[in-house]
Amino acid sequence: MPAYDRPTRIDEALKLLARGGRTMLAGGTDIYPARVGKPLDDDVLDITALAGLRGISEQADRWRIGAATTWSEVIAAKLPPIFDCLKLAAREIGGRQIQNSGTLAGNLCNASPAADGVPPLLALDASVELASIRGTRILPLSKFIVGPRQTALAPNEMLCAIHVPRPTHEATSGFLKLGARRYLVISIAMAAAVIERADGIVSAARIAVGACSPIACRLPELERELVGKPIGPELARCVRPGHLAQLVPIDDVRGSGAYRLRAASVLLRRMLGQLA
Repeated sequence: MPAYDRPTRIDEALKLLARGGRTMLAGGTDIYPARVGKPLDDDVLDITALAGLRGISEQADRWRIGAATTWSEVIAAKLPPIFDCLKLAAREIGGRQIQNSGTLAGNLCNASPAADGVPPLLALDASVELASIRGTRILPLSKFIVGPRQTALAPNEMLCAIHVPRPTHEATSGFLKLGARRYLVISIAMAAAVIERADGIVSAARIAVGACSPIACRLPELERELVGKPIGPELARCVRPGHLAQLVPIDDVRGSGAYRLRAASVLLRRMLGQLA
């Protein structure tokens, strides 16, 4: 008979994880679809009763987002414009029922190349807080997802929170996604951006693209190209094919690699035009 535990304290959950062989359950929006027609015979660690994993708090140098915070809670939260990219992505993740149940940490730990939450969090320069009975470590999100469906999470670790640093200057952000239809669809390509500005000039830029490589990634060449440019329509014209050279999109039923690459370029131009 599979074990099922629903602890109410994080330290209890970590002790159970240390025993090994546990499948973590939060929103369940990935676990249950993957087991349709199969018996649920995993030992389950249900973390939905851990209040310390919910909510968004503002600190002196960052924001802390609890790992079990749902997409609906992100949408409803009062956050500055730098979080617009994450809110826009949240509205694209499934329907209302999925947004009410699915969690940010679940989206990251599932590590799908088409996970809508990853590009905006990369653009926000997010890091993840990982805890075990041995202690806590902070890892940049760019080093947490290491491949399709693969993360740096150890078997006895739990993702407890996502940290987003405060920008140095005033910041705005955006997110655009292309799918076969407007909603309830897996991404063909998507892009997120955070633009910091000072005196009408781009002081910092963070750009990320998803669904066009094994893992979503930042575009450092494009970021450097944008810094120092005046805020205006010319930002959209900065995007060049060489900026996307690190992307390696695949051919599948949703589109060819060449189509994805072209789509990513168009999304980037549109998004930068909107932000300008």
